[in-house]
Amino acid sequence: MPANDYTPSFFFKNGHINTMYSSLFRKTKPLRFKRKRITTPDDDFLDIDLLENGSDKIVILCHGLEGSSDSKYIQATAALLAKNGYAVAAMNYRFCSGEINRQLITYHSGRTEDLHAVINTVLPDYNAVYLVGFSLGGNLVLKYNGDGIYPLHPKIKASVAISVPVDLHGSSIKLQDLENRLYTWRFLRTLSIKVHLKHQQFPDQVPIERLKKVKKLIDFDEYFTAALNGFKDAQDYYAKASSKPFLKSISRPTLLINALDDPFLSESCFPNAEAQENPHFSLITPRYGGHVGFVSTGKYYWSELEILRFLEEY
Repeated sequence: MPANDYTPSFFFKNGHINTMYSSLFRKTKPLRFKRKRITTPDDDFLDIDLLENGSDKIVILCHGLEGSSDSKYIQATAALLAKNGYAVAAMNYRFCSGEINRQLITYHSGRTEDLHAVINTVLPDYNAVYLVGFSLGGNLVLKYNGDGIYPLHPKIKASVAISVPVDLHGSSIKLQDLENRLYTWRFLRTLSIKVHLKHQQFPDQVPIERLKKVKKLIDFDEYFTAALNGFKDAQDYYAKASSKPFLKSISRPTLLINALDDPFLSESCFPNAEAQENPHFSLITPRYGGHVGFVSTGKYYWSELEILRFLEEY
């Protein structure tokens, strides 16, 4: 059973401080990734950043909303895994690698077909494949493991998900709290820039005038995420893309770590019943940690060391 033993210093017993500290103050050494571009079945592209070291096992890393392979938590996790003998493939979602994607559709919490494309790219070269996702990327990993759309290849050995809004509707409500306004503003700032660029690319299909109505993330999902990706509305998107309904069907060793003080997560994002009923799915809920935080005094954060520890078992 995974250990629920994150014990931060007093300063980091605040979920907001733990959430914001890494992105604002953490120093990580830039990694020398080798970029590989793959073409998707719909004639779009995905950029994968690789750390290759001759290993026969590889970890696919999936970032969060508006992240990339440059995100500090991706860089630190990749460095730790490479140091311990794993090759790494840091996935960049559509329009997240610094270049606009070709198609109208965008990345979102349930686009497992893109994760599947990355898995198929690395499978021939490795004997063992592991999946690790953070926040939105964690939802992708959990949904891929449980929804049954793509049968899991035998080489996929285990998965870890960190700070995951497994119930997207519940998380969208939680993010409307006054104390979460800064996070919403930061996300909407970069998402709005992408909408403007998409409008230049597809002027007749991107309703740029709706940006004036966007005050919350749920508004963005209503007018853009859902509209551009074939969902009826935000609620339809949340219902179909959330990983929570599929947790009971996970059949490979999978660990979810969600901190109880995570400002992004509603009560419905702590799937205790699913973890109790499914022997392949483990949940640990540290009292502290924030959202993709888990700040520690050493070079690597507690959650990153937990990822390594769990994968080493398989």
